[in-house]
Amino acid sequence: MTASHLPEGANDVGRIEGGSITDRPSSYTKSGKLRSVVYDAEMERLQEQLVLLQYWIQSQGLKVLVIFEGRGSAGKGGVIKTITERTSPRTVRVVALPKPTERQRTQWYFQRYVEHLPAAGEMVLFDRSWYNRSNVEWVMGYCTEEEHQEFLRSCPEFERMLVRSGIRVIKYWFSVSYEEQRRRFEARNAEPLKRWKLSDMDLAEHELYVKYSMAKDTTFQYTDIKQAPWYVVPSDDKKAARLNCINHLLSQFDYVDVAPDVVELPVMRELPYVRPPMHEQTFVPKLF
Repeated sequence: MTASHLPEGANDVGRIEGGSITDRPSSYTKSGKLRSVVYDAEMERLQEQLVLLQYWIQSQGLKVLVIFEGRGSAGKGGVIKTITERTSPRTVRVVALPKPTERQRTQWYFQRYVEHLPAAGEMVLFDRSWYNRSNVEWVMGYCTEEEHQEFLRSCPEFERMLVRSGIRVIKYWFSVSYEEQRRRFEARNAEPLKRWKLSDMDLAEHELYVKYSMAKDTTFQYTDIKQAPWYVVPSDDKKAARLNCINHLLSQFDYVDVAPDVVELPVMRELPYVRPPMHEQTFVPKLF
């Protein structure tokens, strides 16, 4: 991206020859957070690349599964929303499953996730996944110790099986400090329009911050496999975390530009048809 592609006012933080947009100290605030003007410029470039990646996945018939895990308020939802903002939901779709039903509780644990796995030409983003068992369920006591141990044994084999079947599995863990998580929860609590985002589960998770750390470390010990390794995304700076994660996701594919060419729009065909009077239709009130 050249300086001419940057938003107005971004000249002092633009890309420089032989470097990146974040090479200058002025790219960051006094608290060390990435400035919005830098974030907006880089995100514009990344979202263009995500669209190109989408076309590549379609053209090559790739099956891509991206798992997003981490603590509450760590920024998983934000990066997922950013990835899907410009892409087609028919190619890049999000799976965020609710609590299992009573019937699903009696099934093989991975069963309800299998139906959502990608087909050829699809990228599926899991906003939390089967790792609920080794994190939320274990910490909150929603599963037995035997179920937890069985998951830790089965999960690596399950993911190796997915990889052998041709699914590309990419796993991100968004990490947020206790202090930053508390600040974000307090901000939600103070804002009526955001208070719905602060659930009882969030409060319990915050109280059990150390136990969640134990759960994460145990999960990594068993499931950080070479066929599907974990990638940790430090996310105390949400904007930097989004840029870092998306940059890394793009780097996992040796894609090229296969976007379709510009098409010629057809001219309307004239037909012998008279439309009914406009006054027979009911319109919404014209307030603006």
